[in-house]
Amino acid sequence: MDVLSSLFDGFGHALSPANLLLALLGVTIGTLVGVLPGLGPATTIALLLPLTFVFEPTSAFVMFAGIYYGGMYGGSTTAILLNIPGETASIPTTLEGYPMSRAGRAGAALATAAIGSFVAGTISTVVITFLAPAMSAIAKLIQPAEYFAIMVLAFVTVTSLMGSSIVRGLSSLFLGLTIGLVGIDQLTGQPRLAFGVPQLFEGLPVVALAVGLFAVAEAVATAASRDRGAGPAVSVEGRIGMTRDDFRRSWPAWLRGTAFGLPIGSLPAGGAELPTFLSYNVEKRLSKHPEEFGKGAIEGVAGPEAANNAAFSGVLVPLLTLGIPTSATASILLIAFQIYNVQPGPQLFDQQPMLVWTLIASLYIGNVMLLVLNLPLVRVWVKLLRVPAPLLTAAILVFATLGVYSTGASVFELFVAYGFGLVGFALRRAGYPVAPLILGAVLGPLMEVQFRRALAFSEGDPTVFVTRPVSAAILLLALACLVLPVVLRRTARIPAAVD
Repeated sequence: MDVLSSLFDGFGHALSPANLLLALLGVTIGTLVGVLPGLGPATTIALLLPLTFVFEPTSAFVMFAGIYYGGMYGGSTTAILLNIPGETASIPTTLEGYPMSRAGRAGAALATAAIGSFVAGTISTVVITFLAPAMSAIAKLIQPAEYFAIMVLAFVTVTSLMGSSIVRGLSSLFLGLTIGLVGIDQLTGQPRLAFGVPQLFEGLPVVALAVGLFAVAEAVATAASRDRGAGPAVSVEGRIGMTRDDFRRSWPAWLRGTAFGLPIGSLPAGGAELPTFLSYNVEKRLSKHPEEFGKGAIEGVAGPEAANNAAFSGVLVPLLTLGIPTSATASILLIAFQIYNVQPGPQLFDQQPMLVWTLIASLYIGNVMLLVLNLPLVRVWVKLLRVPAPLLTAAILVFATLGVYSTGASVFELFVAYGFGLVGFALRRAGYPVAPLILGAVLGPLMEVQFRRALAFSEGDPTVFVTRPVSAAILLLALACLVLPVVLRRTARIPAAVD
């Protein structure tokens, strides 16, 4: 009952006229930017992060909830109509969504993506409502050694999922950890990696870092590419909706996709890639129409889209209860919390109850707004897909510049944003994933604090990480996640070489 009463209090704040308007604005802007080719949820939130600085924290996070869901949905439009996945997790949607569009069924594909996202988002938010407080209570019992081990597990698993090469993923991660060391050492008070530059004593500005690595890098990549690498945009003709047969084939896929996405996304080392690909494979095996796969099977859109949305919603569980982001999008949200001097974690529900319950209530509201808004406006979003690449690049750069400068009125932060924009572009060209870098930069300082606390509690004994059973088990799991993919790949090569 405490959960329900707290949720009703959250709805009382979230349903105020000002917060409703901010939620609607967030959903609209998030979808609008997310629909633009190549801009996934992480880039969308990073680009729009400076917009929320004029609001007080609770209102800002109501708007963030709308931007978060809007950015997630916008990526499915480009995947279906342009064959451009906003993120790796959207690739399964392109496998069936784009063929459906080419066959004249773009309306049905967009509708099943929207309704599937609504179903998965609603179920996920219900689970978050009741699971997050319980996890927060359990997390209060976790000691610094266990926190350090959990962060190691999150680093290792997310890095292994973000790229085909573990070496490249770890290299990107360690670069992010190095960036996180810039600034004044909290223990000794000595500057680290500041090179005598006073602006670096407080560390690299995280907003400029995020906008540079995602938005500026995306703009540079768009400018450097002569084509978008996809087929022509498909126009949406006829009614935006689903037939009775489409519903009959889609609703089991929505539920199965949610069942895959939510638990995996909620894990401290989760992610959206695994559940979406798993959902697609399961739907292909269970379908009564396997011959349609590859040619436009609606289950192949319904299941992965539900799994994707559920997984993205699930990342809020470790973020709110443990303070650990398990994806690039969650890392940007953690930056938003830090800007308002709010630290997600076990104490969040006790220290900021109004903020967290208003945020959860706004997830319900934003999910409904997303469905009501996007089905009628699909044709409007489609027109954005015809924006010429040069205009798109210029708009992103102008918006990123204004956003970064507005946060601190600092030219230095602009140099940081554009500098890391070039770094992000170079990493993409070289095949290095960017997500581990931002995870390392954001989580690195927190990881260092937990490491030092564990050593302080153990009076300098480094074996504390392996003598505590829970910490040792988590570290062993992290080692298995790091080694197992290499072993499996080598095992697969041996029979191939013998044949």
